[in-house]
Amino acid sequence: MRRQLPHLLRLTAFAVLVAFLVQPMLFEPLLKPLVQANAPAIYNQGSLLSLTLSHLATVFIATFAATVVAVGLAILVTRPVGAEFLPLSRSLVNIGQTFPPVAVLALAVPVVGFGEKPTLIALFLYGLLPIFENSMTGLSTLPSAIVEAARGTGMTAWQRLTKVELPLALPVILAGIRLSVTISLATATIGSTVAARTLGEVIIAGLQSNNLAFVLQGGLVVAVLAVLIYDAFSALERVLSRRVGRV
Repeated sequence: MRRQLPHLLRLTAFAVLVAFLVQPMLFEPLLKPLVQANAPAIYNQGSLLSLTLSHLATVFIATFAATVVAVGLAILVTRPVGAEFLPLSRSLVNIGQTFPPVAVLALAVPVVGFGEKPTLIALFLYGLLPIFENSMTGLSTLPSAIVEAARGTGMTAWQRLTKVELPLALPVILAGIRLSVTISLATATIGSTVAARTLGEVIIAGLQSNNLAFVLQGGLVVAVLAVLIYDAFSALERVLSRRVGRV
């Protein structure tokens, strides 16, 4: 029963989220007390479902690009030929953590203009570090006996990487991706300050009109998405860890 309770809570949260995005007016009575007289309780300047999908797409694209670059760098620096590039690689992936996302947006807008592009750049840079560090950890802490056995069977370096090392390191790499996605889901809201279509639009509209219901809607949707996606990645990591024996 105790194990089933968290699953029921997640399913309930997911069902409520979908219902709110598809039929937000059903929740108007709950939010009406939070607004002033005659003010709308449900965001009415666009589709919440469309904004949510756009928000998720932005996070997915940025995280995918960050994953490709970060894992590629981790593979490079864990090979004998690329070990000397570790300090340079660490400096590159730390760029996103050095500058706040708002500063990255401010620097990117004059170069690429307003819209989704500066937001993608900020999220990409911000997501590199956790994926890189976890990928490097996963690839450098593999059981030496398994790696030596793969080498002893005559596998090439590419075969060892794709058939042994990456599958074994995948749970640890996924942990880094999970952290990156969670950070990006929250950070993407600031993209609306440079005309990107994210759930930040709802929050900004609420702040501008002093509408607490709008702010709450945008914040709660992002929070529930972050929790559900975090849990989904965690479950996948556990499954893969058991499968490769890295519990």
